[in-house]
Amino acid sequence: MAKTKTEQETDNKTQDEPKTENTQPEENEKTVDKAEELAAEKDKYLRLAAEYDNFRKRSAKERETTYSDARVDAITKLLPVYDNLERALKMDCTDEAYYKGVEMIMLQLTEIFEDIGVRHIPAIGEPFDPKLHNAVMKIENSDLGEGIIAEEYQKGFILGDRVIRFSTVVVAN
Repeated sequence: MAKTKTEQETDNKTQDEPKTENTQPEENEKTVDKAEELAAEKDKYLRLAAEYDNFRKRSAKERETTYSDARVDAITKLLPVYDNLERALKMDCTDEAYYKGVEMIMLQLTEIFEDIGVRHIPAIGEPFDPKLHNAVMKIENSDLGEGIIAEEYQKGFILGDRVIRFSTVVVAN
């Protein structure tokens, strides 16, 4: 039952042919499946990277907002001290040393405000701006033009572009 050489070659060919035909479609399917799987994983990766980038930007913005809000809150709590010192300087005082001490405290507080970027909102003689000023009264004054601020009851302050406290003013005409 020994096979001749030609019979063995024929058997080998028939065995090889079905393997080649069946293997190629399976390999193509596997390749397509792997490519789809790779594309899905790449999409997941890109989405995760975008999500992380958005999270990082959002966190940085929240930190900046929190810091800014804390600065504004601290300055707002110091403004009554500024107002009281300003009133004390407007009062008549017979003790010059006492007056000089209050004046030095006011100067120091003003310098601190300047160092941290707090500025006084200009008011008297300026046109009324509802984004910066709070009008509490309107008077007739022929010397001043329409909508010009005649008096300032309480100073307003601004930090950067953010109004901390509006100027309380009297508007002419």
